[in-house]
Amino acid sequence: MKTLRYHFTVAACALLCMAQGAFAQNLKLPAPSPTQTVKQDFALSSVEVNYSRPLVKGRKIMGDLVPYGKVWRTGANSATTITFGDDVKFGGKDVKAGKYGLLTIPGQSEWTVILTKDLDVTSPAAYKPENDVVRISVSPVDLPVDIESFMIMFDQVRSTSMNMMLLWERTGVPVEITADIDGKVMKQIDEAMKGEKKPYFAAANYYFENGKDLKQALAWVDAATKENPKAFYMFYLKARIQAKAGDKKGAKATAQQSIELSKEAKNDDYVALNNKLIATLD
Repeated sequence: MKTLRYHFTVAACALLCMAQGAFAQNLKLPAPSPTQTVKQDFALSSVEVNYSRPLVKGRKIMGDLVPYGKVWRTGANSATTITFGDDVKFGGKDVKAGKYGLLTIPGQSEWTVILTKDLDVTSPAAYKPENDVVRISVSPVDLPVDIESFMIMFDQVRSTSMNMMLLWERTGVPVEITADIDGKVMKQIDEAMKGEKKPYFAAANYYFENGKDLKQALAWVDAATKENPKAFYMFYLKARIQAKAGDKKGAKATAQQSIELSKEAKNDDYVALNNKLIATLD
């Protein structure tokens, strides 16, 4: 009888352990430092960052949890990586398109930001300086608000420049990223203008926004409006080109034309934009 009870107890324990193991395997809990992927369209492609977001949780971060003078993975859990779709300048230094590890060495008055060939650095011991691609020095800024979750974001995004911001606690670390794509775009425009369907409006807008030949920009926007005589936004661009070229009278007339077309299309935004443009021409 004792033997039977013993075997029954062993079997029951085994079944309980198996049940607990199966339950544990199916259990999904929220990550304490959730991962995030930030992808920003930039230049002719994009920049993408993959990282984890630890929280402050009432702790002192800079100079304590994140010590000064030591390599930091710039996040939590796995290594932080950044991928550039175009060749760029990262903090003023040339970087080829590709994927890199993103590391930092925090400091009170200066941070070192590192792009490395290694994509799996999660501790200072794993860091190999010989695999650095670039190293830049950046001055941190004091933030007016507390950032609870570590954050990497992009700010002041323009066609060829933007800032990558590292934000946590009350510290911000800005890194400028720029791209020289003018040669590629100009080549694309030249090739496209040889084709059957010519990108008149896009080409005119690029010339206007980037300080190119305004006469050529005006010729292209005229061609665009002939193909699209109701396109109020195209006439608005034409008015801006004329204003920039010094033709205030022509710009006013074109802006008024754009206003009338905008009213027909029930687009109050462009009515307002054209009125603001006209106000600058008085």
